[in-house]
Amino acid sequence: MQPNLHDTDRLSWLEQQVHLLHTGRLDALDIEHLTEELEAEMGNERRELYRRLRILIGHLLKWHYQPEQRSASWAGTIRVQRKDILKLLKGSPSLKRFIEEEIREAHQDAVDLASFETGIDTANFPTDCPYSVDDLLNADYWP
Repeated sequence: MQPNLHDTDRLSWLEQQVHLLHTGRLDALDIEHLTEELEAEMGNERRELYRRLRILIGHLLKWHYQPEQRSASWAGTIRVQRKDILKLLKGSPSLKRFIEEEIREAHQDAVDLASFETGIDTANFPTDCPYSVDDLLNADYWP
């Protein structure tokens, strides 16, 4: 059995699938792999939201719990993550329904990040995220 182009050259396979769509040759589409790719892309959007929330929450915790160490670098990271999260939500508004869950998921990893980078024991950070969605996305909120 000859290997599927999807398995040997993903970019060529994607180009082929786009060409088939553009030319209306729907019967020739690789439906199985297209479905897998679309499902993976949905997961990628959520993972991107999670990663950005993890970094944002981690830096807000550092900002909050180690005020004497505040720096332009920390502030810059907070600003960039906020802007990128808002851009992500603007491009995929349906992600908003997952944001509370992703905040809960990202919080513990954010605590680990803040603890590692500050030397503050994880037990000194809150168990649940102390920042609301509005706090996290508000450019004027600095704990």
